[in-house]
Amino acid sequence: MKVSNPQTEDELRPEYKPSELRGGVRGKYAERFKAGTNLVALEPEVAEAFPTDEAVNEALRLLVKIAKTTTRRPS
Repeated sequence: MKVSNPQTEDELRPEYKPSELRGGVRGKYAERFKAGTNLVALEPEVAEAFPTDEAVNEALRLLVKIAKTTTRRPS
């Protein structure tokens, strides 16, 4: 049996009318959002070393440059 709490039944602010909120589609823009975003969460110690997005990009560009110029010797 579900117990109803009258204080939590209506959490909608008075300025929002339920009739205006009908017809929404869940996840309508989810695919577009995923395609257009390239966010990466940094671990705290990495974020300390690279406090800005410019610092991260500079370090990654340098790493890519090093990786391209370094060749492996066959074993």
